[in-house]
Amino acid sequence: MSKKESFVKGTLILAAAALVARVLGLAQRVPLDHIFNDIGRASFGVSNNIYLMLLTVATAGIPSTLSKMVSERYALDRPEEARQVYHAALLFSVAAGVFMTALLYFGAPFYATHIADVPESAMAVRAIAPALLLFPAIAMMRGYFQGRNNMMAGGISQIVEQVARVFTAILIAFILLQQGYSNTTLAAGASFGSVLGSIAAFGVMIYFAVKLRRQDKEQGLNYDSAQKMPMWSIYKDIFTLSIPIVLSSLTIPVVNVIDTSLAVPLLIDQIGRADATAALGILTTRAQSVAGIPPVLAIALGTSLIPIISAAFARRDEVHLKRQITLALRISILTGMPIVIALSVAAYSVNGLLFSGLGGSGIVAMLTIGTIFQITMMTTNSILLGMGKSRISMFYVLAGIIVKLIASFFLSKVFGIYGIIGATALCFVVITLLNLRMLKSIVPFEIMGKRWGGFAVAVLASGGIGYGLNEAGIMMTQLMPARVAFLITCLVVGVAVVVIYLVLLIVLGVLSRQEVASYPRALQKLLKPLMKLQPERVRARE
Repeated sequence: MSKKESFVKGTLILAAAALVARVLGLAQRVPLDHIFNDIGRASFGVSNNIYLMLLTVATAGIPSTLSKMVSERYALDRPEEARQVYHAALLFSVAAGVFMTALLYFGAPFYATHIADVPESAMAVRAIAPALLLFPAIAMMRGYFQGRNNMMAGGISQIVEQVARVFTAILIAFILLQQGYSNTTLAAGASFGSVLGSIAAFGVMIYFAVKLRRQDKEQGLNYDSAQKMPMWSIYKDIFTLSIPIVLSSLTIPVVNVIDTSLAVPLLIDQIGRADATAALGILTTRAQSVAGIPPVLAIALGTSLIPIISAAFARRDEVHLKRQITLALRISILTGMPIVIALSVAAYSVNGLLFSGLGGSGIVAMLTIGTIFQITMMTTNSILLGMGKSRISMFYVLAGIIVKLIASFFLSKVFGIYGIIGATALCFVVITLLNLRMLKSIVPFEIMGKRWGGFAVAVLASGGIGYGLNEAGIMMTQLMPARVAFLITCLVVGVAVVVIYLVLLIVLGVLSRQEVASYPRALQKLLKPLMKLQPERVRARE
């Protein structure tokens, strides 16, 4: 299998797994939204966001570093060194898991009461804390498998984890609801589903680890010829590379925790505690769930991209590096945009279809619009990490987070919750621009060149038509049950936006025949018949 095919296959596997995981995550939030009241939504959102940030601190940098170090050592035919690095990472994951679990469990009351200003969330935070015991080890195992170009293990474990987490969270919350417990307890029960999900994911990774070990023995890989590496030397290499990566990877979790921590304190004087808590619940339970769907491919793309970029950069293969950077950015933008458009223009219908009320549709729409900048930020971050520029990426992320903090304070005074969301988009824009400036100083490239105009037309036209169809669909609620009307509207808007967007990309020459030929075979089969719609004058300009 060629490197390009390996990269594409790895991306598709991780994208499929991430998409299933996000859909399951949304499937969890929908029934929980109907079960919870405002306190329950806010408590569940607070527990999940602080947990995800601490999980990122404990794991984010090392799996990426591990993937890079393992990939390089196998390329140099030094499997024993790769195994020693892997074992050292697993030892660290045990210590990190115990420490982070204790920190979250014992610090929950202080954070919930004095920082997030949602004291009812303390029980939910404590309930989710034990999940941190196993997830660091799971992350290390996924990183090792990715370094071995085995994306299937991580993908399957991710799906199994989500299935177990979603099923148990809903089941526990429903049982507690039937027993008459308060929403504070319901949120804690749902949060505990993450613990059961971690156990299921760990079991899957153990299975694949045993299977891979057996395959290595059959292939006769020599694990005994290399000299034993000093543990301090391994950790020095790991932490030198991983600490900047941890800080670079913290953007989304930190932004979510900033929103969780500051929303009620910033809004309480404007709209009161009850409405501020309700807005926080909508932001964390509804908006963040829907807005988490468009970046799925960018997450998978970034995970697959790091070893590929690392290898090309190490070989000083500028042509291949430039091609991979351009391909990655184009794929992430072109595939992410129609999902952003469809979910944004149909936010009212999506909200009505999935959740318990129509309140907060504007919050859902605005947060989703900003995810296109999240996609570009995540993709460019991954490229910089693959090129070994994690320290520079770290400073750019810190700059973006500072902008987010300052903008949240000022914009919230004028625009309320929308100001806080706008500050998030501004953070992503700042980091993206800084990343692009650095990348172009290393390798000159163009994302779309003169085709940006055609891309803008495709976005505006598909978005405008989608918005009109959504408004027409809303009127159908007077003729039929509301959820049926919202379902039809979502389907029609989604199909219309994607078809119109894709056709305009082809007709306006944003997608060229030469570019389509470099795409995965499945996409080529889909796009080649549509390329017949491209006018001759557009083809002549290629």
